[in-house]
Amino acid sequence: MTDSSGPLLAVDGTPLKRKLAQSLFRSRARAFGLALPLLAFIIVVFVYPILDFLRQSVYDERFATLMPATSEAMVDWDGNTAPTEQMAAALVEDLAIAKKQKTIGKVATRVNRELSGTRSLFTKTARSAKKMKPPYMEALIKKDKDWANIETWQAMKTASRVYTPAYVAAALDLKMLADGSIVRQSEERRIHVQLFARTMEISFLVTVFCLILGYPIAFLMASLPMRTSNLLLILVLLPFWTSLLVRTTAWIAMLQAQGVMNDLFVIFGLAADEDRFSLIYNKTGTLIAMTHILLPFMILPLFSVMKTIPPSYVRAAKSMGATDWTAFWRVYFPQSVPGIGAGALLVFILAIGYYITPALVGGQDGQMVSNIIDFHMRKSLNWNLAAALGLVMLVFVMFLFWVYDRVVGIDNMKLG
Repeated sequence: MTDSSGPLLAVDGTPLKRKLAQSLFRSRARAFGLALPLLAFIIVVFVYPILDFLRQSVYDERFATLMPATSEAMVDWDGNTAPTEQMAAALVEDLAIAKKQKTIGKVATRVNRELSGTRSLFTKTARSAKKMKPPYMEALIKKDKDWANIETWQAMKTASRVYTPAYVAAALDLKMLADGSIVRQSEERRIHVQLFARTMEISFLVTVFCLILGYPIAFLMASLPMRTSNLLLILVLLPFWTSLLVRTTAWIAMLQAQGVMNDLFVIFGLAADEDRFSLIYNKTGTLIAMTHILLPFMILPLFSVMKTIPPSYVRAAKSMGATDWTAFWRVYFPQSVPGIGAGALLVFILAIGYYITPALVGGQDGQMVSNIIDFHMRKSLNWNLAAALGLVMLVFVMFLFWVYDRVVGIDNMKLG
């Protein structure tokens, strides 16, 4: 029903514009309600655990909670002057309580991460703390001369901070001092930056190798008749039906000194029997195995994009005098760039976080950041440093996403 002097009205007299807005709101609310269980599931089992884990890279309350008197006594200490008697008294009190509550091991572990070798110092002193008499500084030094070393107290000062960038600094081969300043680690302890660089190098090379091997395969699949193309697609998908562990183990059998690859090199005269190639437990083995495993992730995006490129474009270019190479490079290749971007980004991101393959075939030269994170999670139990390494990797990956968006544009990336 309409009103010549006012807005359009619905049958019940409500303005039509408001009626449409209410209908749209109900539709969106219904869609949100349907998606809410899935959203809640993702937040509870995915988002929250990741955020909680990353929080540990800058949060550690163990020392402050288990050694409250010492932490409070060290608040105003500058970290450079000699420790005070008040600090020593608070330390002895806390050590006695920690020994009684059987938490001295956690305290010693926390300080040991700031200064190696202090774990035994804390556990040994805690056993005698209850019997110590003032002056407590002299009693501590009498128990162990390391208490006269100011570096021990500086380590406790750093450990007493609940929110601290010390772990992130350690992940970048830096060290946080007691006064809050950041300095570089000694040269023999600088391992993480080199590890990040190796991870980036391996991920980049694997991406390049996958592109070099995957582009011709995807081009062939997109050019063949549908029946043959589907058969090749099944062959590309076939590795997904085989366990990743099995595929990696197969490469160990093929790449070892007495394996298939070296036997072929000897047969064709590329290597002597007593001087076979070292293809396993190094960076070479990691590159070969990861390229094979991640190759389908490059082929599939390329094939899905190439399938949408009309063959008539290339034929038209050739009919106008272009050579096969010119028609491919000037007409076909630019239209396949979105698939290249999607495949390269997918392979690179997967390669950065790879763990099983470098662990099995990488050896010392082929280890990546994920393997060190696993080491700190399962063996050294330094979850804070593992979280810091993960945080640094996450920030770097997000930076790469930003660079990709600025240079290529996320909108130009296509998966088909």
